[in-house]
Amino acid sequence: MRFNKYPFHVFLLALVLGVATTAPVRAGEPATLMHIHGLSYSANGKQLMIPSHHGLAVFENGRWSKAAGSAHDYMGFSATRDALYSSGHPAPGSGLANPFGLIKSRDGGKTWQKLGLERESDFHTLATSYGTNAVYVVNHAPNSRMGQTGIHHTRNDGLKWTRAAASGLGGELNCLAAHPADANVVAVGTTDGLYLSRNSAESFELLAGGQRVLAEAFDLDGQQLWFSTYAGKAALLRIGLKPGARAEELPIPALTEDAVAYIAQNPAQRREIAFATFKRSVFLSKDQGRTWMQIAKDGTTLE
Repeated sequence: MRFNKYPFHVFLLALVLGVATTAPVRAGEPATLMHIHGLSYSANGKQLMIPSHHGLAVFENGRWSKAAGSAHDYMGFSATRDALYSSGHPAPGSGLANPFGLIKSRDGGKTWQKLGLERESDFHTLATSYGTNAVYVVNHAPNSRMGQTGIHHTRNDGLKWTRAAASGLGGELNCLAAHPADANVVAVGTTDGLYLSRNSAESFELLAGGQRVLAEAFDLDGQQLWFSTYAGKAALLRIGLKPGARAEELPIPALTEDAVAYIAQNPAQRREIAFATFKRSVFLSKDQGRTWMQIAKDGTTLE
């Protein structure tokens, strides 16, 4: 099993966008999606949050704006029932340690708590369990709390990390997703397919093979996985977790040389699903993926 230092989407974004400059922004300003480094809903379901190089962009009540708080470069952004977790780099002039290591916010990203590994690690691939606050990361270099590279997880906000054997995985790892209720269950997307572990990433079984999986997310009832692929065209699929389950492809808008990079479900209105693409387009469905409305196109937000 090989662990890419940068997931597939980082290379694609670099090709598409080039190098972006960083400028400070004020909360409430109109949002432009320079990069997309994640996709999450607030616990009350009112806000769809997108982290990038310039802080958090928020879609709420049909309008986009910048969120309150510093315009940090968030990576590995993931939400739970009561907190946001992330990694990345501080905004210029903030005086904060670079990189962040693991950080946590209980106020929607206004302020952040350090959970260790600052100045040591930047976790581009990070997943949280919505109901348990278990955190899984891919570590690419040893640090003061992780003696080896590979998949690690914590149940106590980084006080103790456990390295997982990750046996059974094939291909190069692209993405992680943690089960919303069972901290032992985690999914991995690789260049070879979609894999599922029921023992904290110690071993994996192949759930759907023969395709490059670029993104995945558990639905919040913990019964199914949504995942994206690309083989000449973009696809979004859904599969149950029981042995022998077959994937169902869902209709999505045509994407030109693009694919689904992040998937999120609204915890308050669970028929609402959102996805963001590598080229910074964002789509919203209110009927579990039957029909879609575009709310951002190529980084330009739409209202």
